[in-house]
Amino acid sequence: MAVYRLCVTTGPYLKAGTLDNISVTLVGTCGESPKQRLDRMGRDLAPGSVQKYKVRCSAELGELLLLRVHKERYAFFRKDSWYCSRICVTEPDGTVSHFPCYQWIEGYCTVELRPGTARTVCQDSLPLLLDHRTRELRARQECYRWKIYAPGFPHIVDVSSFQEMESDKKFALTKTTTCVDQDDSSGNRYLPGFPMKIDIPSLLYMEPNIRYSATKTASLLFNAIPASLGMKLRGLLDRKGSWKKLDDMRNIFWCHKTFMTKYVTEHWREDHFFGYQYLNGVNPIMLHCISSLPSKLPVTNDMVAPLLGQSTCLQTELERGNIFLADYWILAEAPTHCLNDRPQYVAAPLCLLWLSPQGALVPLAIQLSQTPGPDSPIFLPTDSDWDWLLAKTWVRNSEFLVHENNTHFLCTHLLCEAFAMATLRQLPLCHPIYKLLLPHTRYTLQVNTIARATLLNPEGLVDQVTSIGRQGLLYLMSTGLAHFTYTNFCLPDSLRARGVLAIPNYYYRDDGLKIWAAIERLTCFSTHEDPLVLQEASTNHSAPCAPFCPACPLLKEQALALGASFCFCHCFPSRLCTPGELVKFLTAIIFNCSAQHAAVNSGQHDFGAWIPNAPSSMRQPPPETKGTTTLKTYLDTLPEVNISCNNLLLFWLVSQEPKDQRPLGTYPDEHFTEEGPRRSIAAFQSRLAQISRDIQERNQGLELPYTYLDPPFIENSVSI
Repeated sequence: MAVYRLCVTTGPYLKAGTLDNISVTLVGTCGESPKQRLDRMGRDLAPGSVQKYKVRCSAELGELLLLRVHKERYAFFRKDSWYCSRICVTEPDGTVSHFPCYQWIEGYCTVELRPGTARTVCQDSLPLLLDHRTRELRARQECYRWKIYAPGFPHIVDVSSFQEMESDKKFALTKTTTCVDQDDSSGNRYLPGFPMKIDIPSLLYMEPNIRYSATKTASLLFNAIPASLGMKLRGLLDRKGSWKKLDDMRNIFWCHKTFMTKYVTEHWREDHFFGYQYLNGVNPIMLHCISSLPSKLPVTNDMVAPLLGQSTCLQTELERGNIFLADYWILAEAPTHCLNDRPQYVAAPLCLLWLSPQGALVPLAIQLSQTPGPDSPIFLPTDSDWDWLLAKTWVRNSEFLVHENNTHFLCTHLLCEAFAMATLRQLPLCHPIYKLLLPHTRYTLQVNTIARATLLNPEGLVDQVTSIGRQGLLYLMSTGLAHFTYTNFCLPDSLRARGVLAIPNYYYRDDGLKIWAAIERLTCFSTHEDPLVLQEASTNHSAPCAPFCPACPLLKEQALALGASFCFCHCFPSRLCTPGELVKFLTAIIFNCSAQHAAVNSGQHDFGAWIPNAPSSMRQPPPETKGTTTLKTYLDTLPEVNISCNNLLLFWLVSQEPKDQRPLGTYPDEHFTEEGPRRSIAAFQSRLAQISRDIQERNQGLELPYTYLDPPFIENSVSI
């Protein structure tokens, strides 16, 4: 008689326990155990419990290959979900095998778990294990399907597929319970208290292993409702027309002010703060160092001489590498629409900046179109205060549109959704790269589904608060995607290509490079410590494809593991042939899912709470002559009161990470069970702690601390 001892851990979450019958079967190289029900005196499998059971066999089973978990009806009770964290099995000789699960199991089904040791397909030779891989991936691909959202738009998860899945057809992930009749087709509609339409059906069905936890959902609502209710009671969400004076904007939020929001309110007019935001604001990737002026921006030395001083000239500063350009060309053809039944406007400015000898980045000249001429004057710091302020505000509006739509949503949310989908569809649970990437996909599919149901849907919030509306958003994203490159995706390459490696006081760059290096060290164990991962990447590149963009309609999902092309148009590597290439690719994925998203998301309320610093729309066309701007015309150009307040609610909500957080480097789900990866994770956490200490020490000497890339404030994944 051989006795196997089981230690079963149930997750600590709300309703994680189950009343269903749970049984297990151990499968080894020498046979299978009898089906053993997990039953003992008292309550079994309660939330947060760790309980021990025994499985008796007539003989030892040899090396354990699989552990089957059977979930069946108990008496007359209805189906009851169970969150299984892990099961540890102690064999008769004392060997301990860990079977990580970390998923919700719903319905009545059988789930097969493999030991926690990471294995590639090259390491599996037994038909049983190869068949297990095939069935697991087939079930995932049935569950997680691609959907075309709009022409030129990155493909997305098809949430309707979750409605169709039956638990007895699924391998490991099971069907979510729906809240309404599936025949309800009312679709996109207004709800009481919400200023925009909401795509209700898309929010009703979400696979349980990717949806928000109850804690995170409650926290999200708690963040949103009080702020929205406060504005509603004060009549701000329904008040149309211009702001009467600038100071009225100070009192929109009574209780949500931060050090940064107060600083922006006091310094938003200053040129040095305008330049500072290009380095350490929410869109710190726009600047390019230039050695000559583009022909479409005919700035002369005489124009900028008063600012440069007598000791230098424009050509000299160009040669020294002190002149930078922010070019918003992508907005030149962007469509506009109406807000409050009034037409809105957009500009495609060119902003020239100078790095002064004091190390401050300041604007030199602004042209509000891509075509120079008499109707497109070049605005200068020597112009009247209101002319210069309006020109800078137009640039800030362009910053808002490019940042929100492309830098933020496209290049973090949507690209990370594509990587999350590829991971779920093409990598089995036992694969080392699946284990590495999974924590950095947490909640991404859920938050993007929420965004599409409330922000991007027809008559959603984007249609309600921005000058370009939903059609403009789709245009910007499709155009941005067509021009997105692998260089853009990799921080060190992007900084080098933009010529900003030496610019001082660029804390986004400094902190980002440190975090990139730490992540790079973490990913090394997936290749250097396991050469079979590289062997798989080099020899297997015939994977099924999934769509991503029209220029390259077939996204080869297995690029994450097998080195196939993951091109958004023509720019990503077609194969990963060396450990260094694979490490760089994985590092870029994790960095963009975590640190990059934190850098472009967390400061939205800080920099946007003062409306003129991030206006979502402009109600007057860009000025074609100088000397016409006054306080009244300035206020009449800014968004109306209700438009401003609805946008500020969005800024507040997305800047507050709901509870149930997992900061970068936090891995409570122990998917890796081997000592090597555990040491790598511990070293990663130690490096992040040192980076945090360095950032905090530096910030003590700064007038304006930069905290967005402090590791404790970086979420592991795109989850808000």
